[in-house]
Amino acid sequence: MKKEFIILGGIILVVVAAAFIGSGYYRTSVQEVRKPANATGPAASSGQLLRPDTPILGPADAKVTLVEFYDPECESCAAFSPVIKKLLKDYDGKIRFAARYMPLHPNSLNAANLTEAAGEQGKFWQARELLFQKQPEWGEKHGAPATAPKPDIKALFEKYAMELGLDIDKMNAAIKENRYAAKIELDKKDGQGLGVRKTPQFFVNGRMLVRFGEGELRALIEDELSR
Repeated sequence: MKKEFIILGGIILVVVAAAFIGSGYYRTSVQEVRKPANATGPAASSGQLLRPDTPILGPADAKVTLVEFYDPECESCAAFSPVIKKLLKDYDGKIRFAARYMPLHPNSLNAANLTEAAGEQGKFWQARELLFQKQPEWGEKHGAPATAPKPDIKALFEKYAMELGLDIDKMNAAIKENRYAAKIELDKKDGQGLGVRKTPQFFVNGRMLVRFGEGELRALIEDELSR
């Protein structure tokens, strides 16, 4: 009888221990699943992410700040622009969006200059969107042969400026004096310092989005809103 009691007690201890270990494994597994795997570790400093002259859409007290380093000539940036609009609509009042330059293509600087000139006349976001829409006209296409005809950038950009209702003389004067060069260069340096090597590159409250995609970006936003 005593021997049977000892055996039974041993079985109970094994079962309890297994249950304890199993519950610990379950908790760990759930935590691993819930932990966002699409962001880097420590959040980037706000000083590098936003500058006083960085254009921002959305309320200043929004819980989440979404920063995009983009290239106006980047095809993926243009294709992803509607997603940004959708996110701003879906999370209205909860997020704000900031756009910064990371010029990596031949015509990017010209496009950034036009966007800045438009911004000086109160039409930054309209210019950004128009350049995305017109990108097939002025942008260099991936895989295009070197012998492909080059667009007349100056003529096209003046045409776009007219569509935006800009003062062309003011725009040309500002671009001629390189008024926006320092800002564009600072954006690029900040991006490089934050590890930006491609576009578009997003940061959500300072956390870099590693795996690019709408679902991944939305998951990171949701994670920040839940904190």
